[in-house]
Amino acid sequence: MIGVVLAAGPGSRLGALTAQIPKTLLPLDGERTILDGTLANLAAVGIDDVLVVTGFAHHRVAERAPQLQERHGVRLELLHNDKALEWNNAYSLWLARDRLAEGALLVNGDTVHPVDVERRLLEAAGAELLLAVDREKHLGEEEMKVLLDGDGRVRRINKAIEPARAEGEYIGLALIAPGAARPLADALEATWRRDPSRYYEDGFQELVDRGGDVHTAPIGAVEWIEVDDERDLARAREIACRS
Repeated sequence: MIGVVLAAGPGSRLGALTAQIPKTLLPLDGERTILDGTLANLAAVGIDDVLVVTGFAHHRVAERAPQLQERHGVRLELLHNDKALEWNNAYSLWLARDRLAEGALLVNGDTVHPVDVERRLLEAAGAELLLAVDREKHLGEEEMKVLLDGDGRVRRINKAIEPARAEGEYIGLALIAPGAARPLADALEATWRRDPSRYYEDGFQELVDRGGDVHTAPIGAVEWIEVDDERDLARAREIACRS
């Protein structure tokens, strides 16, 4: 199994903080960055082969790669998405399709969370695609929400689901079984070809619509944050200090 980290976006809502670096390299605690936290979590659960899909400021990740490998005991492969400033992340994940057949633990490159999340995903392995979901959080309009059927399978995943009907928020981590690699790649390709501005979660929905076996793993009451703006970054630094 490999780790796949999506870190191609420009992080424009962070303004000057991400003018020269991707947000996955923003510092959390001293020299420790968001990417450091992600790699440390993957290494802690025995995943030492990691593919990072880069885009904006690719060279900044590339120049730190040797140090990151040594610090965390992982092997890093960088895959550059040259359309990262034009297209959305459905295309980024599709670019990693050839490595998904090994089985993959997917992590958004801007999500700060404890290693408990990775552990819970691995403990609950079994479905073709398993999504880490926060069922504790109060939901609003902007969260990537999930709706399940009577058997616990994901029926819908998108932000437009009415918060009162949703059964949690997808937090940006997913476990992809080897057998799901080809069906997911096909679903992602159909998604970005239909509209390159789509999210990879739209590819997950396409997989669901094609009959894919998509389930959720509740993460419990753990602290996590997706870093979109400076307020999120401040919160991420508080969480990192307690990790």
